[in-house]
Amino acid sequence: QVHVVESGGDSVQAGGSLRLSCLASGSIFSIVAMGWYRQAPGKQRELVATITSGSSTNYADSLKGRFTISRDNAKNTAYLQMNSLKSEDTAVYYCNVRGTYTGSPDSFPVVFDSWGQGTQVTVSS
Repeated sequence: QVHVVESGGDSVQAGGSLRLSCLASGSIFSIVAMGWYRQAPGKQRELVATITSGSSTNYADSLKGRFTISRDNAKNTAYLQMNSLKSEDTAVYYCNVRGTYTGSPDSFPVVFDSWGQGTQVTVSS
């Protein structure tokens, strides 16, 4: 099994910065991509940014220039640096991890697509 845990959420004032972390753990064989999504109250979950194992990135158009995604492959960790935060960035931020894991040393890798429980980011104006 694979576990995904986000951290770093906090309450900040508009214009401030935060850095979120996403740690994937378990019998991971490989990670194809890690991504950040967010869900504001009363709204659907939306893409923030994704990053592949080769460090190719994709961002929501509205967030380009303010948010930066990065990852440490050795630590199975992804980060989201958020700058110039606005009140509309208030949301629960979720991490998604896709890859393969092995249940035992003799088993073939199995595809997984796992989500964390989310971390709250609140931006006050």
